Amino acid sequence: MSSTHARVDSMSLLLFTLRSGKLMAINLLKVSEIIPCPPLTKMPESHPHVKGIAVLRGSSLSVIDLSRAIGEQPLLDPNGGCLIVTDISRSRQGLHVQSVSKIVHCLSTDIRPPPYGSGKRSYITGVTQVDGALVQVLDIEKVIHGITPARVEPQAQPLSREDAQLLANARILVVDDSQVALQQSVLSLRNLGLHCHTARSAKEAIDRLLELHGTPEQINVLVSDIEMSEMDGYAFTRTLRETPDFAHLYVLLHTSLNSTMNSEKARLAGANAVLTKFSSPELTQSLILAARTVAEQGA
Repeated sequence: MSSTHARVDSMSLLLFTLRSGKLMAINLLKVSEIIPCPPLTKMPESHPHVKGIAVLRGSSLSVIDLSRAIGEQPLLDPNGGCLIVTDISRSRQGLHVQSVSKIVHCLSTDIRPPPYGSGKRSYITGVTQVDGALVQVLDIEKVIHGITPARVEPQAQPLSREDAQLLANARILVVDDSQVALQQSVLSLRNLGLHCHTARSAKEAIDRLLELHGTPEQINVLVSDIEMSEMDGYAFTRTLRETPDFAHLYVLLHTSLNSTMNSEKARLAGANAVLTKFSSPELTQSLILAARTVAEQGA
């Protein structure tokens, strides 16, 4: 795979700070707006990391105390700062931060994995440099999961014998740089009685594909996150399509963003389908379609 690093995509990051002043970032595509912190209504028995509820154009918005959620010191002015309003994984929330710095544009290859030893309690999915300063990229899915864990929904009805047999023949690799998102996907597959391989980056996934190629466990369905450091899902898909051994691999891109925003870009990259995280029944149906396509191709 000599072209592994030849395909890269650009991305935009919104930089912000908490009390420590360290620069943090969130993918701009996950941000719907930025507003001054409005008056909040504290809800009884709410999670301690939820500051309260804001009313935004007639709709309620849960506001997360991001400092507390990631184990940092509280803001100097608990009523000041601003809200980064995000819309990801089918949920909308406000992140209370000290201040928003600026928007920067970079390549996905500019974002490196977190330093070795960051640990499972880390809330970052990558790091990069901006004007010589270290910037930590926030794992917003993990933050949200710590407050309102995603429920893996049961199947509305048992799988048909045909669908169960199709899925049994699927050899699946799930790729996601968010440990929480990866665990959600794996749990959904386990509930279907399926085993799958996993990887935390496109590079690790390529290594796994090469390792399993030509063996009885050769992968025929890939479920990959889009917003990954070093090589995102689009670049990863294009790399696979240019590699003869993996050109016909079924690729389902799994994104925390609205999948309608990504459908055309995913198609141009060569993906078979795109799906918004996280709905276990929808993931199941997407995998059944993938397995049916693979069976029809005789893979």
